[in-house]
Amino acid sequence: MSDPVPLGDLVPGLERERRLAEIRREAERRGKLDVVGGRPPGAPFPQATPETGYYKIPLLKEPPWKWEIPLYFFVGGAAGAAAVVGAIADYTGVDRKLVKHARWIAAAGSVISPVLLVADLGRPARFLAMLRVFKPQSPMSMGVWTLVGFSSGAAAAAFAGFLSDRYGPSLPLRWLENAGQAASLAFGLPFSNYTGVLIGATAIPVWNRNVGDLPLHFAASGLAAAVGMLELMGHGKNRALQALGLGAGIFESWEGLRIEGRSDPHLDPLKHGASGWTTRTGGVLSGPVPTILRLLSALGGKRRSASLRRWAAWSAIAGSLITRFAWIRAGHASARDWKLPLEIRSE
Repeated sequence: MSDPVPLGDLVPGLERERRLAEIRREAERRGKLDVVGGRPPGAPFPQATPETGYYKIPLLKEPPWKWEIPLYFFVGGAAGAAAVVGAIADYTGVDRKLVKHARWIAAAGSVISPVLLVADLGRPARFLAMLRVFKPQSPMSMGVWTLVGFSSGAAAAAFAGFLSDRYGPSLPLRWLENAGQAASLAFGLPFSNYTGVLIGATAIPVWNRNVGDLPLHFAASGLAAAVGMLELMGHGKNRALQALGLGAGIFESWEGLRIEGRSDPHLDPLKHGASGWTTRTGGVLSGPVPTILRLLSALGGKRRSASLRRWAAWSAIAGSLITRFAWIRAGHASARDWKLPLEIRSE
């Protein structure tokens, strides 16, 4: 009588299925696997390693954005914050002149922002194509629709207010002004900080590791810039603006300390090299410098206080602008460091 034939030879694939069952049981029991997957001979895709990368090509593509996008981030942040400040000032009846200036800042941003975005896209048709879909799960789609809603509201409020001041109030103008202001208020806050969500949702490590803080960081930076612009337009004595500017400066100072205190190697572009110096410069100008100047202005005489507040306003605006360019520059540096994700993953 001949020897029995192994069951695995009679049923093709049975041995492979048995081995897969063993691997599943090991994974359930230990929570990890020590099995090294095989690679078919002559496979065209080599395994990426910290030493060789993937055909020595970076695993991440650098952001294609040029100067238009960080400038768009800055303009949108200041315009959105100014719209919120102006709407609140109007509803509380604080200062009609402050309301008008805040609306003009918002309206200017509502015009400049689409121009910068279209300039980055290359042609207007691409911007219009983005409006063909509405995807709540996409920060870019929601950002475009937020831009449209904010631009429409801010422009309508400023235009209606201008006509009312020039030709006298009327019911249609009052309706248009109120509707535009309500829309600019509703879209102003998300417009000032959605760009932080946008870059945080990408695979760029330095952005992704700060996805929870970037929206608040950009919102505070935009508020500081809007307050600085309003102060330079003659509202330096407004105590509410002074308090908002001081609060934004304190928050930006805390944000800088938080970044410096974290030891995550993915945050190195924010601390080292050209991107690190740019980030720190923007952080100092938008955080400690205006905060100290505003505190000193509260202790000095009228003339000295006014001068200190002006310098604080200029510092906050410059810091907000530099901060946007710094984060984009840090994203480029983070994407170029293609070895770091693999080295951390292999530990």
